[in-house]
Amino acid sequence: MGQIEQGLERALRTRSIPSSSEARLRFLLARNRGSTRKVATMLGVSQRTVQRWVTKKPGARRPGPMQVRAIEEAVLARWQPRVRARRRAQAEAEGFVFHTRARFGFAAPAGSSDDPRVRWIAQDLPGEVARELFAARDAGAGEQQQTVILARALGHAYFREWGSRAHGLHVAFSDVEFADFSIG
Repeated sequence: MGQIEQGLERALRTRSIPSSSEARLRFLLARNRGSTRKVATMLGVSQRTVQRWVTKKPGARRPGPMQVRAIEEAVLARWQPRVRARRRAQAEAEGFVFHTRARFGFAAPAGSSDDPRVRWIAQDLPGEVARELFAARDAGAGEQQQTVILARALGHAYFREWGSRAHGLHVAFSDVEFADFSIG
């Protein structure tokens, strides 16, 4: 998961997910009414394995790195579904503020400074960008396609000031150090 995907996930949540594997397992069990069988099916392990994980005995087995990642993904997919839907709808309707520190360069007419350099940018972007970004993410677009969407939006909003200057300027957006989204 890239910086942009992580930033979108953080923006859609109002509370952070449980931090320990044990707390995440408790959450999954609570969501499935205590059924270790359903949790085991969800994680692709045996029911007995899940029972061992939740046992409080000393020396009880703990999930390995691959299982920890599967548990985290299962929790992320089920964490605050109504809040996520509401915040997504709000971003698509009203837009969002995009905060980033990344390398920006330009393909511009002769005489301009097109050397790439790292910039801090916080820019208000419209709901159309949010719709395009979420649609690309839902279609399985990778970090590169999401970067292209944001580069085009930042080029128009920040560098060309909504089309009032720097016509023909094409923005190159790379080396994203962080990407955060503020909704509402």
